[in-house]
Amino acid sequence: MPLSPSFAGVILSAGASSRMGRDKALLPWLGGTFLSAAIQALQRETELVIVVAGKNAPNLTPVVYSNAAFLVVNPHPELGQMSSLQRGLEEVLNRGRDAAVVTLVDRPAPRDETIRQLKSAFLEAGDNVWAAVPEYNGRHGHPFLVGREMIEAFLRAPATSTARDVEHAHQQHILYVPVDDPLIAVNVNTEEDYEKLRLGLTV
Repeated sequence: MPLSPSFAGVILSAGASSRMGRDKALLPWLGGTFLSAAIQALQRETELVIVVAGKNAPNLTPVVYSNAAFLVVNPHPELGQMSSLQRGLEEVLNRGRDAAVVTLVDRPAPRDETIRQLKSAFLEAGDNVWAAVPEYNGRHGHPFLVGREMIEAFLRAPATSTARDVEHAHQQHILYVPVDDPLIAVNVNTEEDYEKLRLGLTV
């Protein structure tokens, strides 16, 4: 891993949002949407932001481009989240970057301080650390940060695997970073989850 890797942001946004009944990327949040808030958060700490869309690409395109991000399409989102992650990480390498901050669109945008903590811990950890994962009260979440070695591990993995499978296979190279940010482990899957989040309740 280079001493000063160049970071891209990756937002996975290709899901069908079937339980929500509407696209979670476009849920109103912080004066914009979940997607626009995530783009803006990652832009403050990375060199460029890549949004991975699926069949919802036409609906996401205006948000992506108006926020100066890049859109790539997963042609087979039905294969699951790993296929979107691989599509996004391929684009990271195609654009000449060798590290990525990865998050999901179905959650509040990551806090600036959380991203900075992950980057700082990753950069100070040495070559044996391939990824940094935030931890709050024993729960792991997003965003997570991956270097070139972990990117390659994800790209080699079968599309039927999960990010957790790959993480566990390379456990000795994962750094878990305690953060004071309960939102890292929040998932918004239903209207009830979203309403609780808006009201400041635990999801």
